Amino acid sequence: MTIKEAQQAVDAWIKQYGVRYFNELTNMAILTEEVGEVARIMARRYGEQSCKASDAEKCLDDELADVLWVVMCIANQTGIDLEEALRRNIEKKTNRDATRHINNEKLKQ
Repeated sequence: MTIKEAQQAVDAWIKQYGVRYFNELTNMAILTEEVGEVARIMARRYGEQSCKASDAEKCLDDELADVLWVVMCIANQTGIDLEEALRRNIEKKTNRDATRHINNEKLKQ
């Protein structure tokens, strides 16, 4: 599935099952909540925080997909083509950082 197809699938789901998009500010709050859920998993599985029994069933892949879902909702309702935006963003980073990381002493092994 391309990013464009994913945005279309999210839009179709919203129109069929979701009644309508939540407003942009509500979606921003939901995005923050979803990113927090990813952070909780990361801190417990890959960081130094211990897991609670209630965290055992949490799936990182599902939480990351929730983040993508809300990002696509925000993009759809603000008229952003994420596929094109990502292409431009990669080009920007390539032009700006072509040698920055290669020359970073902190990243050398």
